[in-house]
Amino acid sequence: MASTAIDSEIFGCLFSTEKMREVFSDKNVAQKWLDTEAALAKAQGELGIIPKAKADEINKKAKAELLDIPQIGEYYKSSITIVPLLKAFKVVLDDNAGEYVHWGATSQDIVDTGLVLQMRDAYYIVLDQLKTCQKSVLKLVKEHRDTIMCGRTHVIHALPITLGYKVAIWADEIGRNIERMEAMKDRVFVGQMSGAVGTLASHPEKGLEVQARMMEILELNVPTISWHVARDNQAEFASTLAIVAGTIGKIASEILSLQRTEIIELEEPFFMGKVGSSTMPHKRNPQVVENIIALCRNVRSIAPAVVESMVSENERDWGCFISEWEAIPRACHLLGAALEKSMDVLANLIVYPKHMENNLNKLRGIMMSECVMMHLAPKLGRMTAHDIVYRTCMKAYEEEEFMDVALKAEPKVREAFTDAEIASMIDPHNYIGYAPQFADRVLEKYNAK
Repeated sequence: MASTAIDSEIFGCLFSTEKMREVFSDKNVAQKWLDTEAALAKAQGELGIIPKAKADEINKKAKAELLDIPQIGEYYKSSITIVPLLKAFKVVLDDNAGEYVHWGATSQDIVDTGLVLQMRDAYYIVLDQLKTCQKSVLKLVKEHRDTIMCGRTHVIHALPITLGYKVAIWADEIGRNIERMEAMKDRVFVGQMSGAVGTLASHPEKGLEVQARMMEILELNVPTISWHVARDNQAEFASTLAIVAGTIGKIASEILSLQRTEIIELEEPFFMGKVGSSTMPHKRNPQVVENIIALCRNVRSIAPAVVESMVSENERDWGCFISEWEAIPRACHLLGAALEKSMDVLANLIVYPKHMENNLNKLRGIMMSECVMMHLAPKLGRMTAHDIVYRTCMKAYEEEEFMDVALKAEPKVREAFTDAEIASMIDPHNYIGYAPQFADRVLEKYNAK
């Protein structure tokens, strides 16, 4: 019976995905352990450490569906080692092969390697989702390269930008996250086969060969040295997921901000039948991006706990990595859900260019203060220009009049500039800088132009 939001039949769609639930299911946990034990036995059988026939039987029966998984859970009430799996596995093995499972290994070798195999499965799901999100954002960059809108700093109108420029920043940040994900792969996906204290003393002969062959079978990197108490790889994995969640959460927050009724420049996808309120039928709430924001916030909160697990004692400390068993899967569940929802939001984002155009004039030209100052400065001097523009902006703001009217009331401005020149200064379409060119740079960087 489900008892968490991740596994809930009611809330589950808000907190995870079917793919992630499969990766971190009890069945797959057991399967990854079996895969690890089978790879160890296969390597040992090939190298003559255990009888090859026993290794073949172990590999033949290394299937989670053959195990009594609830019984493994019962065994865990009295043991947190790999022994519960070994007991259940021995039952299905013929020819006394169960006596050769786990030969010379320690529980943490199997559990650590199993977790790494799950992390790798989750990694490829997240990486694929990220790439899909970036593809949708790059499409927006291309489509809205020249769509002019208000740039905002400290939530206040600042200067004009283009939507293409804004979302190109998103695309480039997602691109860096993809690079981070790909860069950590070789460091993080390393197997574990080190024995009781990491010295592999249980394999006085061919120990390193067993280790190398085992990792080759599992397609994992060979550890340079035991990492039983070196948890930096898990910390890097969780921290990288947290950075990804920072990016995705930021994008969702920006969409949320721009969907406000008073702004309504962007809107998450809408379809007839999507209900925003039980009592206010008019509501088109940004409920999906709010869901994404909540998920990403929780993913970021998990990383510190995994980093804390790096502090471990001596050559073995179950207290440090048991927390990883809970924290890392939860981070993957939540981020997988956030990215799945982001894929839909970004692919079907509703854009309102007309509202963007209307909002450009909300401050009646005041937003163009820098442009005006930069035009006045060559003729009137930099500080004089700033003083005039500041004074006229405050007057126009407080008296709710148009900027050009306030400027024309300034004698020095009136003497130095024509009406047409003043009108040009406060036209937001004339002051977007290199916004389109910066968007082009991002498109070129990712070969999306």
